[in-house]
Amino acid sequence: MPELPEVETLCRQLQTKICGEKILATETYDDKLATIKNVRGQKVTAVEREGKRIVIVLDNGYAIFVHLRMTGRLLWQKDSVKPNHGRWRMTFTDGNVFLVDPRRFATVEVLKKKDSDATKDIFKAFDLKYFLNTHACRKTKVKTLIMDKNAIEGIGNIYACEILHRAGISPKRMASKLTKTDWNKIFQEAKIVLEKSIKKRGTSISDWRDLYGCKGENQHELKAYGQEGKCCSKCGGTILRIKQGGRSTFYCPQCQK
Repeated sequence: MPELPEVETLCRQLQTKICGEKILATETYDDKLATIKNVRGQKVTAVEREGKRIVIVLDNGYAIFVHLRMTGRLLWQKDSVKPNHGRWRMTFTDGNVFLVDPRRFATVEVLKKKDSDATKDIFKAFDLKYFLNTHACRKTKVKTLIMDKNAIEGIGNIYACEILHRAGISPKRMASKLTKTDWNKIFQEAKIVLEKSIKKRGTSISDWRDLYGCKGENQHELKAYGQEGKCCSKCGGTILRIKQGGRSTFYCPQCQK
């Protein structure tokens, strides 16, 4: 599933291609997306990220909200020939943006643009005090909590594993047992992990491709996720894989306490 770095990558690429451009036409290939209306003829004024959603802001006060879900991605193509698994298309003067999605879980909504809540996004106006008072006391595993979009936006399974590995925090620890120092360390490392992945255009382990159909490069930088049985890059211990909430968690029991 595309996480914060992948969505941010698409937003930055879209900004250079469609900001200031008019949507000349749209075409829907999937009945699930039949409600996408009233965008033809509108000019794109901005492309923003809200958590894991791409927000294409229009000059009529509305915005196109795209959530890629499991296997969705956006593809820039000069011609209008529908690619495999294409579900929707926007046409601009220089080319087309397609929504490509083999599993058809991605959603597209046209809604009135409102100011977003940036207090849950660590790259925006993240409110650490509110987080500590409201969420850090919860009796749940720390990895589960940092993946909870109601607490923090944009962090999924891959990056949760990487963040906790860098922070030296076991994913099995209860969130309520962590200190303020622990949380400061987690958020400090989260910014480092996510910023690095954005620079690498995301992590391509299976379906992820950027706007131009290219794989990201961050999969070559992973130190915990997918590294079961390998030596820990920090301490030389062995990376283990366990199940948490139906997902695989990768960590080093020797240096993550």
